[in-house]
Parts: sequence; structure tokens; C-alpha cells
Amino acid sequence: MENAVESVQPTANTYAIVLRTWLRYHADPVTGIEVTGAEVHDPMSLLRNIISRQIAPALVVADRAFTTNEEATEAIKALSRAAVQMGLVSVVNELGLADSLGRTVEDPLENVPEAIPVTKAKFSEDGAVTQLASNEAPPPSLEGDIPFNLETLRRHLGQVILARRVLSEDLVLRQRLLEQSVYNVAVERMKRQAELFDQLGLPSKSLNSTDLRTWMWHWHQKLQARIEAEVANLEIEERVVARLKKRYKEESQLSPFLRLLKPEKLSLITILELMHLHGSGGVQDGMKTARALLAVGRAVESEYKAEMCKKNNISVPSSNPARPGDQNVFTSLGYRDLHARRVAARKYMEDSEEWTSEWSQLVRVKIGSFLVDCLMDVATVQRSIKDPRTNEIITEEQPAFFHSYEYLRGHRLGVIKFNPAVAERMSKDPIAETLHPRHLPMLVKPKPWLSYNNGGYLYNRTWAMRFKESREQELYLRHASDAGRLELVFAGLDVLSSTPWKINRRVFDVVLSVWNSGERFCKIPPAVPDEPEPERPPNMEFDNKAKAIYLDRQKSWMQARAANHSDRCSINYKVEIARAFLGDTIYLPHNVDFRGRAYPIPPHLSHIGDDLSRGLLLFGEAKPLGERGLRWLKIHLANLAGYDKASFDERVDFVHEHLDDIFDSAERPLEGRRWWAKADDPWQCLATCIELKNALDSPDPEAYECALPVHQDGTCNGLQHYAALGGDAVGAAQVNLAAADRPSDVYTYVAKMVEDSIQRDLEQDHQFAKLLAGKVSRKVVKQTVMTTVYGVTFVGARDQIERQLKDRGDIPPEMCWLGASYLAKKVLASIGNLFQGAKEIQTWLNTCARLISKSIPQDRLVQSFSEPKSSRQSKQPRWKKEQMTSVVWTTPLGLPIVQPYRSVKRKQVMTALQTVFISDPNIPSTVNSQKQASAFPPNFIHSLDATHMMLTALECRAQGLTFASVHDSYWTHAGSIDQMNAIIRDTFIALHSSDVLGALAQEFRERYADYKVPLVALGGEYFKKLKIEPESLDISPDDVKALTEGEAEEETAKPEEVSLIGEDEESAEEEDEEEIDEETGKAKKRKTKKTKTKSKKSKAAIEERLAGRFVNLVDILPPLPEKGKFDVKAIKDSLYFFS
Repeated sequence: MENAVESVQPTANTYAIVLRTWLRYHADPVTGIEVTGAEVHDPMSLLRNIISRQIAPALVVADRAFTTNEEATEAIKALSRAAVQMGLVSVVNELGLADSLGRTVEDPLENVPEAIPVTKAKFSEDGAVTQLASNEAPPPSLEGDIPFNLETLRRHLGQVILARRVLSEDLVLRQRLLEQSVYNVAVERMKRQAELFDQLGLPSKSLNSTDLRTWMWHWHQKLQARIEAEVANLEIEERVVARLKKRYKEESQLSPFLRLLKPEKLSLITILELMHLHGSGGVQDGMKTARALLAVGRAVESEYKAEMCKKNNISVPSSNPARPGDQNVFTSLGYRDLHARRVAARKYMEDSEEWTSEWSQLVRVKIGSFLVDCLMDVATVQRSIKDPRTNEIITEEQPAFFHSYEYLRGHRLGVIKFNPAVAERMSKDPIAETLHPRHLPMLVKPKPWLSYNNGGYLYNRTWAMRFKESREQELYLRHASDAGRLELVFAGLDVLSSTPWKINRRVFDVVLSVWNSGERFCKIPPAVPDEPEPERPPNMEFDNKAKAIYLDRQKSWMQARAANHSDRCSINYKVEIARAFLGDTIYLPHNVDFRGRAYPIPPHLSHIGDDLSRGLLLFGEAKPLGERGLRWLKIHLANLAGYDKASFDERVDFVHEHLDDIFDSAERPLEGRRWWAKADDPWQCLATCIELKNALDSPDPEAYECALPVHQDGTCNGLQHYAALGGDAVGAAQVNLAAADRPSDVYTYVAKMVEDSIQRDLEQDHQFAKLLAGKVSRKVVKQTVMTTVYGVTFVGARDQIERQLKDRGDIPPEMCWLGASYLAKKVLASIGNLFQGAKEIQTWLNTCARLISKSIPQDRLVQSFSEPKSSRQSKQPRWKKEQMTSVVWTTPLGLPIVQPYRSVKRKQVMTALQTVFISDPNIPSTVNSQKQASAFPPNFIHSLDATHMMLTALECRAQGLTFASVHDSYWTHAGSIDQMNAIIRDTFIALHSSDVLGALAQEFRERYADYKVPLVALGGEYFKKLKIEPESLDISPDDVKALTEGEAEEETAKPEEVSLIGEDEESAEEEDEEEIDEETGKAKKRKTKKTKTKSKKSKAAIEERLAGRFVNLVDILPPLPEKGKFDVKAIKDSLYFFS
């Protein structure tokens, strides 16, 4: 029949009979599909023919040829597997719906209501606002007002749910479907929307409507045709140019890159990427041109590589968890075995084709420019206006995007702006943070990390490290990976990635009920903002102070409304994802940042998220509590309720006293007294109440199998590492390294120190002392104390404290900023006095980093002096251009850390839109010495706490424990807490018994052995601080006098600021513009300017005198601070070290 030999055509019944025959006689359950006979009998070939004849697959599986439900189910599964292999998502959806109609097996989502999506107010034609009631689902007519990002997510998760029905046992195929391209989802959605308008007979009005998806579909149709034509013209043009120019470089051609994807895919990528960048980079209703071009080019590259991964269809070796009897990875035999297995797997999977190489920034920008220029030419919207005189409707077709220039902080900036009509629609449907479907949890264990860029997701390429386009970090990482020195890091990531999770159904039901009610409850914002608008003061017109206060409060109110919508969307993500994965075991692939700290790759629903995310998650496997586990479950509940500063026995007594409240919370979470809702972490508290009640209600509570993660948190873990590094007995006692009957609380101690200082100021009638006396609680100072060791600046500390003061509600909002400035100085001063040992180590780390960043390798120095002078010789000495040395160190696990802070060089690229300047990580550039120095102490401590976590994870896996972590918070089953506590202490002792600072100093001396530092970089107070003997540097007394009396080669921060105030890695990108003190920053600038003017001649004379004079870096590195007498082994006796 298929070959038209017979006169009849095959029908759905024909294919059903053939498929039934194949299922009965040709399916091998072990090896999968085993075909004998004609190829047409294969389900994939059958499905291909079914589709070509336009027969609905649902009709085939519903045919009477299948006499039993079991046969029909097997037919659905066979065709679904074939559909996934062929990339036919719509067929999988159709078969999933067919399966749901005849399903007899229980569905995890049965009787689970849908989450009402976030909606925005809809405007009618006369401008009136139609407001939805918060407790009602939006009617179908308002479906277009669901934000674009949520609509994308809901549609993709709908496919996940349908796939589970037909592929419930084939997790690998479901995972492949899960990682399908976001662009495939988008094109189906926009096409369907446009078809709906056509069916309604509104083709002419569709562009007049304010429906964003319809606009995008019409842009897409025109753009793909334009791309096809333009690429064809480009190919002809490039061939002509190649004939005319013999030296024409092939890499300058764009058409080969543009032919890698179909015009349809290129069109979708361009439209979606531009829409996602709406409002980014501080540009209202638009985006920076350079950023847009790079984003589109990078998205094309990523999509092409993702397609290649799918086409290769490489088998993935399974990562079986280690059993207690397996070789320990800490033994040399275990390490060699681990490395050998990884090398073998990598050779098996590696593909050396050219498509795996990275594209240059220049190629990305040119591709982005080509595509964005095409879009701006074809994308239009129709706008109508009524003529006020004639009442005639005037319609005009306008560009959807246009190019313009803006001034940002005094710099002329090229921007791509949205047409006002599009911008208005975008304000209702925010797209800036659309969730990429590839970044969802996984249904199978993630691929083991085989190299620095091979692991995690099965079909999409991910990297083991998140580096911000730092070519240097990538090279160090690749070299260490190729040399086999990252095996323990990879093994640690595999441990974290292979931890199974599941959604807590009991907590999810409560969350969904609260969410759909639209009420404000337990950190879930209301569907409709409920904060009243500030009242306009009657004397506003003539009282400038009252006007300023009113405008400030009005601004805060508007920001709160915007934040409410943003928070609501964020929680909507979590609820939708949790609902889609109910009943599934999920996994969270991990990678590390450049300091070695591990993070889950899925950004929304993970245990590293907020209280709601954590409350929704349970371990995928349950374990018996045991006697100690039941006790730890109670202690964990007390901690979550906020009663975490008492002894363990007192915490257990606290739970016993509130058992009635706990049972009420578990049985009637919303109808009862809601005791759990008053906790510091309410959703985690509710989950623990439910587990504790279930355990106590069971016949044998100690035998109850519990899947709830129980946490052990470090006490200001950064200060714990500093105290151990410096042997600081006083600091160790404050952060629970030393044994004590009760836990020490450093936050309360600092709060008391600050309060005492305020009382002294109160005696002098200080304005802010009167305002803040008695209001400095533990909560006000906690975040600042915690982040001090991670390099918080004065500005950062002030912002943290300002937020806490505003949350109190008893201080006028307009006074919070000034009050926070007053408190920030006192908090930072109190910490410095309390942790003297930490301050000395920070100063040593900072000084080393500053010297390293000023140093130059000897070979580069010789080469710079031997290079001939150019005709356009700059006044700057040539050796200054060679100051490119980053601070590099190796963690105890072998991970190389490279600080990425450099003075970025920008490259000019001519495009059709404008000349753009891009930063190319491949271009050598000098380092930013101040950022290198101030960021080194916090980054070094981050690398230490990451190492401690990895060591703990590996040992927990070796001993058969389930393990998860959030930096310095370690999680396992309640019954395993004592075992994990012993491991935490053993690994911390092992880490700090190895002379970490001594090893770092030795690494610096070896790594920078032939590096030189110019003498002019050591001038002023800096030379005195180093306490260098002039004789050791072979410099004359006159040179010493010139150095000590002159200025340093570069203005630097004050040493006392440097020691405790640094720059956190997270904000490194914004520091140039944002981290400037409103008071001290200005004074510092004036002083700097004055000093430079005053000493201009003397500085020039010093530079001339010392020109060409260099000293060995290793000769001036400062000695290590003297170590105290605290013995780190004492933490074995500390009950509250981690608790």
C-alpha cells in the first residue's frame, strides 16, 4: 500500500494493525527496538508515514485493533519514543492527551488545580481599567494579559506533564524532550496565536491589536523571508570580494555562520533575544546596541551547538553512586581509578569537530548586527489616533524598533529603542527574565563531569565553571582539567548533582491554596498590591521639605508596587515548576563560580533559593529517624522557628512546649492558629511540623522514614576560617570554634558593642544617637557582620543597614539613609576591634595582591625595553603596559582561581547600525590593581569554604550519606546528622592543619619567582607600611627618602579601609559607577586632585630618578602574620561549631 502497488490507501486501522503486530512479535524489551523484515514495521517509519498521510496519531492508538488497555498503552509509548527521536513535540502532546483519556493508572496531577498565573490590569478601549478579583481565575478573554515569560514557561511545562503520561518509565527520552529548544516552543506558540486571529476573521485587525505575540508572529514571517534573501545576496557579494582581494580572509565571511541555522530559527532567535533585553542596562524602553548585538550573536552560537549535540546523539555513561564498600576517593588508589574512568569516558564522548570551538566576539557582533538590522527594517506596528477636529481615525505604520543615542553618566551611548506602542505592551508583559526551558531540573542523573566543558545536562553544553568571559580563567581551568588535577572537584560536583529530590506535596498544596487566593501571606505577595498610596500633604506647594518627603515616599511606593509584581512572577515560576514535577524524582546539576563555590544550574526552584523553594523540596529517598534523628528533627524545628541561640536541650524543650501548636500547624495549616507562619522561615517550618507530627503519630517514631533535609549551619563561617587561619583564640570563641555550654552569637555581641557606642554619643546629645538608641537589634547588624569577611564596602554596609531600618517601621523613611550611614561606621569599627586576627590576615592578603598586580614577568620586562620606540610614543613608560599580572592561586583540591578584574580594553567594530565598542577577553589588558587587592581577601575565604564543602560532600558520599549544601549550610537526613557532624569537623581540621597560608605564600614565591615590581609603585606611606630594609633592595638612602616622602605611583585606598572594606565579586561589574561614598568619596576625590596638583613636579622628578629601577617581587612580599595559640583540633569538642 505504501508503495502504491495496491489500489487501496492505508488507514488508521491499517497502521494500528501493523503496529500491534510489531509490538507482539518484534519488540525486544531489553535492547529496545529490534526490527526484522520490512523497515516500514519500525514505529519510527510507521510514524513518518502516518504523518505524511496526515493521519492523526491519536486515531491510530485509539483504533479497535488494540483489544486491551495494555496494548493501547504500549502503542502510545512506542510512537511517543519515536516522536521524541524525531523531535516531534506536537505528536508527543497529542499522544499524551490520548493517553489521559483512557488512563487507568493514577496520575500525580489528578485533582491538583492549576496555579492562577500573574496577570496585569487590562485597559478597555475607553481607557478604563478592568480589575480582576484576587480570588478568581482570569477569564479566557484576559489570557493575553498573562506575562509573556510565564506563558512560555506554562506551555513548556504542559509538554513536560503530557510527556510523563506516555513516557513515565523512559526518563532519558523525557529528559531529551525537556531540553528541547526554547525557540521551537516559541514558534509554535506565536503561530497558533496568529492562526486563532485568522480563524476569528480578524486578519486585518491583528496588527492593530495590542497583542504582543501576534506582532511577533508577523515580524517573524517577514524576517525569515528577509534573512533568506539577504544571506543569498551576502554570499554573492562575498564571492565577488574574494575574487577581487587575493588576501581576503575566510574568517571574515559571515554567510557560512548564517547558514548554520535555518532562517526560521535565526528569525526567532533575533526577535526573542531583543524582547528579553527590554529595559536592560539602565535604558528605558530599550537596550544598549552593543549588548543587543552580542546577545543575538551568542544566542545563534549556542543554538547551533545545541542542535549539533542533539544530532550527534551521543550515549551517556551512567553515574552510579558510590556505595559504602567502594574505594574511597581520598585514597591514592581511589583517585587513580576515578581519573582513569573519567579519561576513558571523555575519550568515548569527545568530538573534535570544528563546531565545538568558541566564536570570537567580532563574529558574534557582526552576526548580531546583520540579523538586528534585518529585523529593524521589517518589524512594524500600526498605530491609530483620532483627529480631534474631524473625529477621523488616522492610521500609520511605524517601525517597531529604532536606533538612537543617549547620554549615560556623561558618555554618548548608542541604544535600540522600542516603538512607544511596543514599549507600552512590554510594560504589561515583562520579558526581561524569561525562563529558558533548558534550565529546569533534570529527570535523570546529570551527566558526570568529564572535563571543564562536558557534564551536567545531557544534550546542552554547560561549563563546570561560571566565568565572566575571562579567557585567562578558562585557560587555567582547561589546563588543570587536561592534566587530571580537577578530579576531586568534578567528583564533588557529581555528588551534589546526583542528590535526588522530590516535591513536598503537602506543602505544595498549602502554597497553591495561598497563591490562588491572591492574599499576602508568608512572604507570598498579594495579587493586588495592598499598600496605600502616600497622602499628598496640604502644604506641599510652599514647604520644600514636605514636598521632598512626599516625593520620596511616592517613589518608594511605586517601587514597592513594581517589586510586588516582580516577586509575584518569581513565585509563579516556582509554583508552576513544582506542579509540573509532582510525583517525579528530580536532580539539580551543579557547577562552580570562579572562586569554587558550587551552585545549582537551574536558577528558580532549587535548595539554594528562598524559604519557599526550600520548603517545597524533600530528598528523593527517605531514611529511618532513629533516636538521635528524632532529636535532631526537633532541634531543626526550633532553629527554623527562630529559637536558635539556646542550647540543644533548651531547643528540644521549646518544641515539647509547642507540640500542640505544631500538631495544629500540620493538621490545619490555614484554618488553625497558624503558629508556623510566625517563624523566621515559615514554609520550612511547616514542612518540619508535618514531618514531626507524622513521626510522632507513627507506631514507632524512631523507625519513621523521613525525607526532610536537616541543616547544620556554620556560625559566620568566614570568620570561622579567619580564626582558624590565624589561631585567634578570642575570635574562635565568638564563632563557636571553641567548646562552650551555650552557642556564642557574634551578631548579638556586635549589636551590643554598637549600642554601647551609641549610648556614649547620647551623652553628647548626638542627633542620630537619639534617633537610634535602643533600636540596634541583632537583625539590624547581622548581614553586615556576616559579609564583612566577604569584602562588604562602607556603601554596601550602609545599604544593608538601611533596608533593616526601613523594615522596622518605627523610623521615618527619610531618616533611614542618614541613620544607616551613622550605624555602618560603628558596625565596621566594632568588627575590626573584635576580630584583630582576621584584620591582620586581611591586610596581609590585600598587600600581597596589590604587589602582585603591580609586578611584571622578567621576560616581558626585558622585551618591553628592547622594543623599538614607535613614532607615536606615549608619555607613559612602556613597562606600565606590561602590568597584566592577576592574582592566581590553587585551592587545596587543585582548582586554579584567577581573579578576573582588569582594565577592560574595548575594540571598535563598524556595523550597519552604529560603531560599537566591544570588550574582547582575548585582547591582553592591564589589571585593575585596586580591585585585585580589595577582592582578594573575600575571594580567598570563599575558595576555602568551597573547599571545605567539597571535602565534606566527598566523604559523605564515601560513607553512604545523602548530602546537599548551600555554601556553609550542610544538609542531610535527620538520622545521619551525627555522622555528618563528625565529617564536617574532620574535614575542617584536615583543611586547616595543612598550613593554608604558608602554602599560599610558598605558591606565590614559586609562581612569581621571576617577577619584578617598579620602585615607583612603592612610594609614599605604602613603602613605610611594607617595613622593607633598604639594604635588602640595594637602593641608596636618597632613593629611600624619595620614596618615603613622595607619592605612590597610583592613588590607593587607605590601609584601614582596604583591610576590612573590599569589593565582593558579585558587584565587581558595577563598582566603577555605583560604589562611591556620597560623603567620603567626594572628599577623597578633592584631596586626591589637590595632592596631585601640588606634587606634580616632585612626582615627575621621583619617576625620572627611579625610572628603570625594579625589585624582585618575592623580596618584598610581607611576612605572614604571627599565628595565635588556638588549636583547630579543639573544634571536635565544640557542639555548636556547625549546628
